[in-house]
Amino acid sequence: MKIITALKELQQTMKEHKNSQQTIGFVPTMGFLHEGHLKLMHEARRQNDILIISIFVNPLQFGENEDFDSYPRNMERDTRLAKEAGADYIFAPSVNEMYKNEPSVTVRVEKRTDVLCGKSRAGHFDGVATVLSKLFNLVGPDRAYFGMKDAQQVAVISGLISDFHFPVQLVPVQTVREEDGLAKSSRNVYLSEEERKQAPHLYKALQAGKDMMMKGEKSPAAVTKSVSSYLSAHTDGVIDYVEIYSYPELETLAELKGNLILAVAVKFTKARLIDNITIELN
Repeated sequence: MKIITALKELQQTMKEHKNSQQTIGFVPTMGFLHEGHLKLMHEARRQNDILIISIFVNPLQFGENEDFDSYPRNMERDTRLAKEAGADYIFAPSVNEMYKNEPSVTVRVEKRTDVLCGKSRAGHFDGVATVLSKLFNLVGPDRAYFGMKDAQQVAVISGLISDFHFPVQLVPVQTVREEDGLAKSSRNVYLSEEERKQAPHLYKALQAGKDMMMKGEKSPAAVTKSVSSYLSAHTDGVIDYVEIYSYPELETLAELKGNLILAVAVKFTKARLIDNITIELN
């Protein structure tokens, strides 16, 4: 496995693999790898000749008062885990390497961002779309792998790939969970002992909401109210949102039908956790 930090070296290396007719699987990350990332890597390893991951904490997707400086980083551990997962390359550029100059062009996401996490994080998905546009151009992958834990991000990336005609296949991968149901996340380390005991109730609340829908409930308001009540009763966290939308369009539904997403976000003392489930209703 090789670590690449320079843009030109990355482009030249990927070009050589393409010229050899090798398929490239790409897993973009911000590091501090956990089992969710490893699942993405295993899928990419299985489906492609070459596996490359990026480790880059992208400053463009952090807003004011967000945790860019304190975002967990451990390159030594990440390198070991990526190697064990079968990665051929880690692309780990500096911020100065990725953004040498103040950009003259950035990407602005027009749809699928004014709900869920995007509603309270202005500009976040613009930063995601901008850095992914750069990475897709630099790596030139055949397939790119993203976890459904951040389903809004997957929806935005789907639109990015479609609208900009990137020749890359988006591969969504189901959320990896702890044995008690808590979605794997780098931010779980910030939970107190008591909060860690409460956190699995996010997934239990989602399952309860899904059960209501599968039993015939057609009112989005009834489901979100029930899920909110469950979270309030079982956690000390502050509910950021409980919302239902069509998926991947992320549009409001008057009646529960078709492909949809039920998503929650809860703020604990030092961590804001998100989770979701996607559902297909007749």
